[in-house]
Amino acid sequence: MNKRKREEEAGNSNSMEIVWQTPANPPEPQDYILRNGRRHVRPYYFEFISHVKNRWAGKTIVDLFAEEFKGRPYDYYVSAVKCGRIQVDGEIVPVSYIVKQSQKISHFLHRHEPPVMAHDVSVLQNELDVLTVCKPASVPVHPCGQYRKNTIVGILQAEYGLAPLFPIHRLDRLVSGLLILARNASKADFFRQQIMVDANIDYNAREGRSTAEVENANGAVKGKAASTKFTRISTDGTHSIVLCEPITGRTHQIRVHLQYTGHPIANDMLYLSEHVIGRSAGGMSADRAAANSGHSPEFIFHDNCPREENSRDDFSIDPMCTNCPNLAPKGYDGLEEGLWLHCFRYSGSGWTYECPYPDWASLPE
Repeated sequence: MNKRKREEEAGNSNSMEIVWQTPANPPEPQDYILRNGRRHVRPYYFEFISHVKNRWAGKTIVDLFAEEFKGRPYDYYVSAVKCGRIQVDGEIVPVSYIVKQSQKISHFLHRHEPPVMAHDVSVLQNELDVLTVCKPASVPVHPCGQYRKNTIVGILQAEYGLAPLFPIHRLDRLVSGLLILARNASKADFFRQQIMVDANIDYNAREGRSTAEVENANGAVKGKAASTKFTRISTDGTHSIVLCEPITGRTHQIRVHLQYTGHPIANDMLYLSEHVIGRSAGGMSADRAAANSGHSPEFIFHDNCPREENSRDDFSIDPMCTNCPNLAPKGYDGLEEGLWLHCFRYSGSGWTYECPYPDWASLPE
């Protein structure tokens, strides 16, 4: 549901109405802006909810945010607490407030989602219980991290009115190809049982990458068992088109197994080098703690809160937002392209679904 609250200028009849969104608000066609080959999401107000972890307890509310969510400056969090954009258990608290374990913390902010490539999400088959689509590269399958509306599930709901949808498998965000979604939970369970599936794979969530693990001196292996079959289809002497058949399903399995063989995907910057700089989780944790409740607490505005005074053609500027006036969030370089990795076919007992090959899946003769 939406929660509306009107903020009034002191001694002034002018006012601004802000609509805070929750995960219950479905994406709509007008939420998207197509610009320079990218699909952007019009920034919107959103309530992030997290609960105080053991290591957070005993810190001031401002220090907690400044230390755990480094994507914004300290002064922003001071202003956000004073203004009521950061609340504890639905109440405005002073900047010196000491948080306690399990308390609910709400962060109301002007949310900017990263853009994705502006390719269509084409529907391949729309059956009673199953939907198959061709997923474009750079678009995540479902809400995660900074992405909520700029996802396959969000775009399908906004552009085709298709909801609810239950992804039965996932593709890495930068991977394109066949995506199977069930139209109900029972069908999703059926497919998941069929597709659940030898260098072991160990995924490092902080760095956002996996490694192929081998036995140590004691014979112990850290990663989870994983197996992929590779068949070379063609080559020009420098690059090859390779058919990859994952026997198991682990995070980045195909990518890390190709790296392990000494033949990584040619444009996979994450696995082309063994020495990859770890991605900082700073500023992203609030996104991972996105709210899952269907309502927002009553929101109170103070007269000393910044007001929206300017606007652009595409979206309104929030003067307190650390991303405005840019459309993309801070730190996004806008140069990201898709991997040369494409899901072509999924099959099981009595069923097969396929997706067309991408343009890059051929080598010049």
